[in-house]
Amino acid sequence: MSSGTIWAWATPPGRSAVAVLRISGPGADAVLQALGVARLPAARRASLARLRDPADGQPIDQVLLLRFPGPGSFTGEDLVEIQHHGGVGVRRMLAAALGGLRGLRPAEPGEFTRRAFLNGKLDLAEVVGLGDLIDASTARAARSALLRLEGTLSRQVQAWCGQILDLRAGIEAELDFAADQADVAGGAVQRAVPVLHELADTLRDALRRAPAAERLRQGLVVTVVGAPNVGKSSLVNFLAGREVAIVTERPGTTRDPIEVELDLDGLPVTLIDTAGLRDTDDPVEREGIRRAREKAEGADLVLELVDASQNAPLLPPEPEERRLRVANKADLAEAPAGLLAISCRTGQGIDQLLAQITGRFGIGAAEELAAVPADARARAAAQEALVAIEAALAAVPLQEPVLLADELRRAAQALARITGLGDNPDEVLGRIFARFCIGK
Repeated sequence: MSSGTIWAWATPPGRSAVAVLRISGPGADAVLQALGVARLPAARRASLARLRDPADGQPIDQVLLLRFPGPGSFTGEDLVEIQHHGGVGVRRMLAAALGGLRGLRPAEPGEFTRRAFLNGKLDLAEVVGLGDLIDASTARAARSALLRLEGTLSRQVQAWCGQILDLRAGIEAELDFAADQADVAGGAVQRAVPVLHELADTLRDALRRAPAAERLRQGLVVTVVGAPNVGKSSLVNFLAGREVAIVTERPGTTRDPIEVELDLDGLPVTLIDTAGLRDTDDPVEREGIRRAREKAEGADLVLELVDASQNAPLLPPEPEERRLRVANKADLAEAPAGLLAISCRTGQGIDQLLAQITGRFGIGAAEELAAVPADARARAAAQEALVAIEAALAAVPLQEPVLLADELRRAAQALARITGLGDNPDEVLGRIFARFCIGK
């Protein structure tokens, strides 16, 4: 990563009432001075100032300044925040002024957060939480991401690593010092067994809940399929609370899949309306039907809608967890047995439908899921740690403490990858001396 002083807008481009520009690095204060700020504001105190173009002294904007001297800042470096009027003209003048300053460059994507990690302000689990918080589209997803940003998962990983480190300390102490140190107790391997079983169970539970945490992060895709005129578009419009799909009596109205983002009880869901499934000679409609089947194949849940007076399967049999059959128009006819009855006209059964959709995936409380390794990289690391712990337990009957210690080291290294904090051999030795008073 390049060093030096960087700048970037923290707000999206375009016209807005207020925009935020951030500058980080050793030259942050010098940039303010170059922009005409003769007297730097006190740290963490908002101050009104007028910025000027360094080239000709012409005014750019009246702004609000905040200074965060390092290391007490988000990046761990000197950081300046400029809150300015968000018009396009002001942005262009600021960009031109900053572009003419030596030793200053635009930040690379994610560079502010990368500097925060490299300077020890965030670990990798917290970085993932920050990204999830920015992308969160529902309150529950945002709460879970905020807890991860605040260190919920990091503290859990540190606790796991601490347990493993204590076990390694005891085992390696016996290997290295037990023969000639009377104050080193034996039996470390047997004492490790119940702790390892507990760790393995805890990791299995975390990995079992990981798919739910991933769904809360990424959201679900629910594809609505069915024959023409069973009410697919009406259902999508009802759930969206607005007319996103055209509803007519004419079959084949919907051709291209229509996607709408929904918040279903805090769970982000992409609901997809598709073309009615039927035999047709219309090449455009046939393409729409092909796309409908393609969307169904890639969905987390296929919501198959039928007319309450009919009960004909439309797709090849799906695993039950991926298919939910619903009878619409229950206000006009009695739904077949075993199907959830709804009416997009009266709202009958819609609450039960939403409960079944969210209940299929077992999304728990945000607080619980925040302590689960949700992203693919963290899940892979946790799975590797579990495999190493199971191998350590398998090594116990072999009475080979060297093998056991090596598997514990592998487990600790895998878990450390979740936070990006490497396994430190000196820390193991430090715990040995602290616990067993060796060398007194």
